[in-house]
Amino acid sequence: MRTRSAASVVLVLALLPAAAWAGPPSAPPKLPPLLEQVGIEQRLNEQVPLGLEFRDEAGQAVRLGDYFGDRRPVVLVLAYFRCPMLCTQVLNALVESLRGVPLDAGKDFQVVVVSFDAREKPELAAAKKAAYVESYGRPGADAGWHFLTGEQPAIDALTEAVGFRYAYDAKHDQFAHGSGVMILTPRGKVARYFFGIDYKMRDANDKSRDVRLALVEASGGKVGSTADQLLLLCYHYDETTGTYTPAVMTIVRLAGGLTLLVIGGFLVRAWRRERRSAAAAPQP
Repeated sequence: MRTRSAASVVLVLALLPAAAWAGPPSAPPKLPPLLEQVGIEQRLNEQVPLGLEFRDEAGQAVRLGDYFGDRRPVVLVLAYFRCPMLCTQVLNALVESLRGVPLDAGKDFQVVVVSFDAREKPELAAAKKAAYVESYGRPGADAGWHFLTGEQPAIDALTEAVGFRYAYDAKHDQFAHGSGVMILTPRGKVARYFFGIDYKMRDANDKSRDVRLALVEASGGKVGSTADQLLLLCYHYDETTGTYTPAVMTIVRLAGGLTLLVIGGFLVRAWRRERRSAAAAPQP
């Protein structure tokens, strides 16, 4: 299914001058020509081309598939490293969310950040990696975060596969683009999208539940706890919002089953007490 998310361009649109929206009050807003080229289309279950070649932050030639193939899912971020605002906010939000997940980058999942600006080189990627590994702050994080640069054909193939559309603004030497991250399966299929710059459930007890559930689900249950597996029974992924919402009927069925078990246990105990009482009573 390919569904375009309006949420992917909200922040970009908010940064535009108000004059860009001038028009009759009743007329629907018209996108500036540049932004008509921008968006994120959900391409769930799409296979990303794992043979694409990039350079890692050390300048070594790598294939995208080098970060796939085992039990670990991959968090994919498309961002250019010179971005003055939005890409940094996306990465900051991702780090904040992952700090709340009881899974470790490098051990349980990989984070792969690919620049879509072909002019950027490994030196810039290395500086970005150092900053975010330090911000993430967990042992072994260096092996779990990867910042890649590449040539335009590889960039185009990857962005097309995941539905990420962007446009270059030559006047300001910047890119117009959407905001979001993607969760990919260990075999390189697109499993989930999270849009905007906030990838956390509004839950005081578990602020990173959405990302955690996506990682567990994308791994096929190979990472995460038994409790995570049970949570997946109670929540389903909403493609239109990019969040996990309660699966009401599942919860009702589970609650009903639990109620029947409790009542059944009570009746069995009552029956056993009655039998013991009858056996202990004096016979006439």
